Amino acid sequence: MFTSYDGLCSIGELAERAGVTVKTVRFYSDRGLLPETSRSTGGHRRYGPEALERLRLIRSLRALGLSVPEVHRVLDEEDGPGGALEDAVAGQLGELGREIKALRWREAALRLVQECPPGERADRLRVLGAVSAPPSTAPLVRFWRGWLPPRMPSRAVAAFLDVAVPQPPDEPEPAQVLAFARLNALTLRPCEGGGQPQPEAHKAGARGAAVLYAGLAEAYELAGAELRRDREPRPGEALDCFVAAYASTYGARDTADFRRLLAGRLAADPRLDGYWELVAEVITPPGHRPQPTPGSAHDWLLAALATQTAGAAA
Repeated sequence: MFTSYDGLCSIGELAERAGVTVKTVRFYSDRGLLPETSRSTGGHRRYGPEALERLRLIRSLRALGLSVPEVHRVLDEEDGPGGALEDAVAGQLGELGREIKALRWREAALRLVQECPPGERADRLRVLGAVSAPPSTAPLVRFWRGWLPPRMPSRAVAAFLDVAVPQPPDEPEPAQVLAFARLNALTLRPCEGGGQPQPEAHKAGARGAAVLYAGLAEAYELAGAELRRDREPRPGEALDCFVAAYASTYGARDTADFRRLLAGRLAADPRLDGYWELVAEVITPPGHRPQPTPGSAHDWLLAALATQTAGAAA
């Protein structure tokens, strides 16, 4: 309670009680966050007892990083801080998460430059400089959208991108930062001959490719489980699922002759080994076993198919 005869206080007394400057109180008053009760005969602002608690709440909200408009919305809620505060706090947490991710990425990038031999620093700086912090996967997405058949159903494209585009780790090691930067550079590099080489299956059209990649996703998951167990390529459920995806695309039956034809056709398809090798580095922390990728799963399945067809021919 203020000690003046009318229970009100001056702007200076309010500032002193709250531990802020007069300029701060005036700032919040001018923006409607801290309404004055009245003015003195000399035109000076006067504040009621509730102003001190309101000012302390304003300071607490601002200390959490809320903007003046957000504070205004919180204070305007009649039943006390509720939905507006929850929304503002959620927004601040999201922004803080992005800032922390960017700082971790920058730290790992700085360590990468610090630890590399002097002769390699210029090249690493050039590669790292093309990647934002936090890093964006937009160049990788554009790369694959240009590679997929035109007019492929959007749901099929989204499902493909989910497995083909690696998300940068939240707490990257320098080696992972370098791998992602090189991956970024790889997808931005112009293709020889002016176009990206396409696999034979893309000739089946957009819908055929959608069917193919839906089946391949299942086959790659099964093959990935085999890779995690260190199993050698072999016939089984993963290979059957792999062949079935191509058989559905081509409208063919899964026969021994089809498998021989498919083995030869896939062996002649263009390779993207460099991309998948870098993906494995991005998603695998240093010192850990390489995580399976669609590329390594595809290679495992091709080897299984080659082994089976070679055995059948013998």
